[in-house]
Amino acid sequence: MTSFDPARLQASTVCLPPGQWATVLDCLCDHFKAIDRSQWVDRFARGRVLSADGQAISANHPYKRGLRLHYFREVPNERVIPVQEAILHVDEHLVVADKPHFLPVTPGGEYVEQTLLRRLIHRLDNPHLVPLHRIDRHTAGLVLFSANPESRSAYQRLFPERRIDKRYQAIAAPLEQHVFPLVHRSRLEHAEPFFRMHEVQGPTNSETHARVLEKNGEQWRYELSPITGKTHQLRVHMAALGAGISNDPFYPSLLEGQDDYQRPLKLLAQSLRFDDPLTGQTRHFETQLRLDW
Repeated sequence: MTSFDPARLQASTVCLPPGQWATVLDCLCDHFKAIDRSQWVDRFARGRVLSADGQAISANHPYKRGLRLHYFREVPNERVIPVQEAILHVDEHLVVADKPHFLPVTPGGEYVEQTLLRRLIHRLDNPHLVPLHRIDRHTAGLVLFSANPESRSAYQRLFPERRIDKRYQAIAAPLEQHVFPLVHRSRLEHAEPFFRMHEVQGPTNSETHARVLEKNGEQWRYELSPITGKTHQLRVHMAALGAGISNDPFYPSLLEGQDDYQRPLKLLAQSLRFDDPLTGQTRHFETQLRLDW
């Protein structure tokens, strides 16, 4: 008999936290406050909430601290994102893809199927794909995925141990007041709204190296190398230097409105270079995308 594999079914997993709830339904409603109770009731009714061994459970199943459950994330009427990813490399251990602007890497909020991860899982028929790093939804370019759970930890260590060289390109206004190449360090923390970051006083936790690649009148093309990997680091650092990246809806000021596919953020994950932890050979990947002026 085949054991239950939540990854194969693309099921999410949760272990119930401590509390005084009477039922699993009550716990899930309180734990996932953004999901309406009626949606959870519907998921239970359709067998979309499972026990640890993959059996559907009822909404009145008794609550138990630490109970392991699997459930299926759903977004009613999920909006199609009209962009197309490209697969650049596939082997036993790694997948490298070019992510277009506006496509999220992983499920979250209003996107589940319209994400790079889900699209690649379907295209490659590999439910074990896991992104080894993230680039935000507005950024385009290279994303590296682990394709094999057995070798995953070796590749995951490349990032916290800073054994991978990441290069980005950005287009922004001229920064004639600065001398390039330069290094910008600061402390980044979450701001309001919750998805934005800002610089604050305190010990630095972020570092970016920048140089100018090309000058074109009122716009310059920059190469940015993040030494650390804080959320929105390059976008915040460029804004702090005095030249927010072109078409950035978050920095320096938050712009309201729908995505404008004709005005993508001018930020591109250009290249990845590292020594393969399994073979010792140098691996180098370059995006096939290009930032137009």
